[in-house]
Amino acid sequence: MFGAFSIFVIMIKENNKTCGIIGAGVSGLAAAIRMRNKGYKVTVFEANNFAGGKLSSESKNGYRFDMGPSVFTMPAYVDELFQISGKNPREHFNYIQLDPVYRYFFEDGTVLDSYHGKDRYSKEMAKHLNEKEETIRKYLKNTEYVYELTADVFLHNSLHKLKNFFRRSVLKGLLNFGKIGAFETMHEANSKSFKDKRMVQIFNRYATYNGSSPYLAPATLNVIPHLEIAKGAYYPEGGMVAITNALVKLAKDIGVEFKFSSPVREIVIENNKVKGLRSDSGVQSFDVVISNMDVYNSYEKLMPDVKRPEKTLKQEKSSSAVIFYWGIKKEFKELGLHNILFSENYKEEFDTIFSKKSIYKDPTIYINITSKHTPQDAPAGCENWFTMINVPNNSGQDWDALVEEAKVSMIKKINRILKTDIEKYIECEMTLDPRLVESRTSSAFGAIYGNASNNKFAAFLRHANFSNTIRNLYFCGGSVHPGPSIPLCLLSAKITTDLVK
Repeated sequence: MFGAFSIFVIMIKENNKTCGIIGAGVSGLAAAIRMRNKGYKVTVFEANNFAGGKLSSESKNGYRFDMGPSVFTMPAYVDELFQISGKNPREHFNYIQLDPVYRYFFEDGTVLDSYHGKDRYSKEMAKHLNEKEETIRKYLKNTEYVYELTADVFLHNSLHKLKNFFRRSVLKGLLNFGKIGAFETMHEANSKSFKDKRMVQIFNRYATYNGSSPYLAPATLNVIPHLEIAKGAYYPEGGMVAITNALVKLAKDIGVEFKFSSPVREIVIENNKVKGLRSDSGVQSFDVVISNMDVYNSYEKLMPDVKRPEKTLKQEKSSSAVIFYWGIKKEFKELGLHNILFSENYKEEFDTIFSKKSIYKDPTIYINITSKHTPQDAPAGCENWFTMINVPNNSGQDWDALVEEAKVSMIKKINRILKTDIEKYIECEMTLDPRLVESRTSSAFGAIYGNASNNKFAAFLRHANFSNTIRNLYFCGGSVHPGPSIPLCLLSAKITTDLVK
């Protein structure tokens, strides 16, 4: 927090150099702000007529919906962008801490809340599940230990610059590699830690935060709940799109130029060096180019003649999602902001997604209702439901048929768990499937999170934040290091711009 007499005065020292950024997703926005603070004249090209990419918003019949990311952690990374720009973040962007964060529903009738803080979380879980508080606290303490070992290795530095491996904190993490769970899966580690399958399922679900399977992804990813439980989850005033809106305004205030409805057609390269960007309005020269576009499509669509890092680009892609945005003409007091209706057979659900490339017959359902905190997001007495299931990425499936089947099974499950008849309350609907994810956000194959982490070395195999062959070409966002999610995308922008000389 900032005192009443805090004064922010940071003058941008111009360097007469230019930077072109492809994509106004959250990482592209953060990169634009950081490059402007380095003195570059920055221009952001965005194919859509709006900013944010997946972190955007749409409205219909009096209902407003956040279209993509719905969980907000590590807000300090947003605050930092205001601070380096000489502004008090609290005057431009605000949020509240959530407690509880999630409400979980199981088929056996168990309903429980996930609270902030290791002690309260452990107490609540032990109250409803067949686990001891001490066991849960021990598990959470270990996730904190692994996070502290791995943060500097995987999150705060480039994994593709040799000098970074000689930092003390990075060396410590590498020397303790055997302790971070890289050689067993999330499910194996969680099954050894807990005897109640519901507790195992709760921690397994964090694999979905980067579009992976807990039965394949390394146990290292069990650090994710540490960020949510110990460090806290938050809700931005005005919904998730408030993050995008605040960063766009900040960028404009410090002199970043935006070109909306301006898809980049080519990264112009001469003699293995970036020369500029070609859009429908012609070629514009830039000293530095940063692509926030999915790295697969950056090569495929913008640099088709450049030799591609095939091994990196051919890695398994993450899962995608089918989302129904429903205007519900009723209020459900039994639901909170974040709700999970678990499937009975979690392993079969993930096998169906990643092995059969289809949608499970009784999928786990996530329901996000921002009108719980922002009443104006829905008409009085109504709620805006963001109703999502995890599905495979697009490999040519019959999505029209799959989406219709999914809707039937989702409604059946909601009615069973909540003891209602939800269909009669749906008065408006929008739908998102992997095809639309790809067309709207240039996410290759509609894979929301870039590459999956179904490999113990997945973190090391993500594309670097720079090109090894093209000078002055850089990459940021969820498809490159360090990975997907709002905090990691913001860190990606920092790592990337710190690499620019």
